[in-house]
Amino acid sequence: MEQRIDYTKVAPELFRRMLNLQQYTSEAGLDFKLVELVKIRVSQLNGCAYCLDMHTHETRSKGETEQRIHCLAAWREAPLYSDEERAALELAETLTLLPSRHVSDELFARLRKHWDDKGICDLIGAIIMINSWNRLAVSLRSMPPIRG
Repeated sequence: MEQRIDYTKVAPELFRRMLNLQQYTSEAGLDFKLVELVKIRVSQLNGCAYCLDMHTHETRSKGETEQRIHCLAAWREAPLYSDEERAALELAETLTLLPSRHVSDELFARLRKHWDDKGICDLIGAIIMINSWNRLAVSLRSMPPIRG
């Protein structure tokens, strides 16, 4: 497979504006490892090899364990994730699969146990961003670097 379009060169203003919003979500104060788990899970759902490679590599470099990364697709069955992470992962899956799911009052109540209104909005922003990056990378076939 080959990359279809290098949007960073063809549409640099799109890329710049995406990076600006990404910078906001990165600086919002959410836990780094939690956000990376969300990015990995969303990228799994969207089938984005580029983002999976990037975020698994990044979170490993910050100390995330291989076991938690490998079990992420089965987070509901794995006893490796906190209640906070579970709420974030459920929200990430719900928003990614929004046409077939809705954010229930029960889920929202669980989110409120871990974050205030701004934290919830920031988490939603991070989920929106990774979905946007996934859609760019998948549709334009952005390829991860060959490692090893």
